[in-house]
Amino acid sequence: MDRHAFEALVDRSLEQLPDWVLDALDNVVVVVEDRPTAEQDPDGEDLLGIYEGVSLYDRGVEYSMALPDRIVIFRLPHLSLGLSVPDLEQEVRTTVLHEIAHHLGIDDQRLHELGWD
Repeated sequence: MDRHAFEALVDRSLEQLPDWVLDALDNVVVVVEDRPTAEQDPDGEDLLGIYEGVSLYDRGVEYSMALPDRIVIFRLPHLSLGLSVPDLEQEVRTTVLHEIAHHLGIDDQRLHELGWD
């Protein structure tokens, strides 16, 4: 799947979010990159996505004039899963939701408890 088609999957995932989630997002961009850098994935785990920034939960009164946080969805690790297009779309949606949860301040432990790991 080329980059344009993969980005369309990510866009559909964002478009399907409930309004309350979209309304909660603040100073964050969602981007697609082919694969994580060594800095993003030092253990070489082939991350599917990553949240880079300060979660809404952790922002204090001093938080202002900051560059946007980033949610990065990685195309090639997703494609390496060898999923059908419908299953790939569901996996992309799960990854997008997982990283948005981090933006909202939900950590990996809580996501695990909720079955979103």
